[in-house]
Amino acid sequence: MRFTHAQSVIDAATSRRSIRRFTADPVPQEDLREMIRVAGHAPSAFNIQPWRFVIVEDDELRERLADAANGQRQVRSAPALIVMYSDMRDALETVEETVHPGMSARREAVASGLRQRWSLRSEADRESFGAGQSYIALGYLLLAAESLGYGTSPMLGFDAARVKRILGLPDHVAIPALVAVGVPDEEGHAPHRHGLDRIAQFR
Repeated sequence: MRFTHAQSVIDAATSRRSIRRFTADPVPQEDLREMIRVAGHAPSAFNIQPWRFVIVEDDELRERLADAANGQRQVRSAPALIVMYSDMRDALETVEETVHPGMSARREAVASGLRQRWSLRSEADRESFGAGQSYIALGYLLLAAESLGYGTSPMLGFDAARVKRILGLPDHVAIPALVAVGVPDEEGHAPHRHGLDRIAQFR
């Protein structure tokens, strides 16, 4: 971990900025695992937890993914690229794993009810829902990385079909974002955000 003590959530949220140039320093796997562990604590409707992650450290793979991401330099520059995808098919097939232990007496009924609810929706609708839920985990991931002292760059500009082919992911999954992670080699732009009174109403 780059910081002896992780930053607070508030400090991480207010100091984070998008980084596109990174040093060659590797990100220890224990830190990458901690980022994913924290991201996995994000809330989701029905506790469905549809998010999945592929952590790409291999140089050749990142080069191929950079081509699929419109040549964005941070894919090549970062020592690690996290590909976040949602897999509602897998989530529903294994939904018993996410039913809370406090509902153990009703586990089968709860799981059956969720499968029935989603059986009426198309796969595209299911994955659209899963991607929306996964954005919550994306926020957690970015804050976790920042609190550990790493820079990040979340990306939406990529060819999802090519990313799936390169990584051997199922065709049906959705990919909400790619996230470059590493030690920053630039300061990045200072955050420029709306003030509180611009975005909130108190009634």
